[in-house]
Amino acid sequence: MSFKVAIASNDGKRINEHFGKTLSFLIYEIRDDGGYKFLESRENTPPYDKIDFNNIENHDSILERSIKLILDCNTVLASQIGPKATHILYCHGIQSYMINNLINDALRRLASSKLKTRSNDQNAFKKIFKAAIN
Repeated sequence: MSFKVAIASNDGKRINEHFGKTLSFLIYEIRDDGGYKFLESRENTPPYDKIDFNNIENHDSILERSIKLILDCNTVLASQIGPKATHILYCHGIQSYMINNLINDALRRLASSKLKTRSNDQNAFKKIFKAAIN
């Protein structure tokens, strides 16, 4: 079964953006045959650009808007992602991973691993990207 991956990138080449600061998510499909293809770019209103640190509800509502953009994805790849976003994504059935790597390399490894992203096994993911994850 194919699945979608949302990637936080500011240049379209590397996974190099923080989930809460990315201006767009690049959406890819990982196919059953081990291939992948770019589907679209989705504009994001980064939560931390408009955060009111005195109003946690403001932060949560802005973060939730970002998450709604990628609800049809199974996986998020970002260079950084906070625990609050990780938790909310997980509650929506979306697995998130922190990685700083070339997009094509990450997608190729993910597709060839046949890793099903519903797994909570961060160690299995680290084995795939051992050179990229600190």
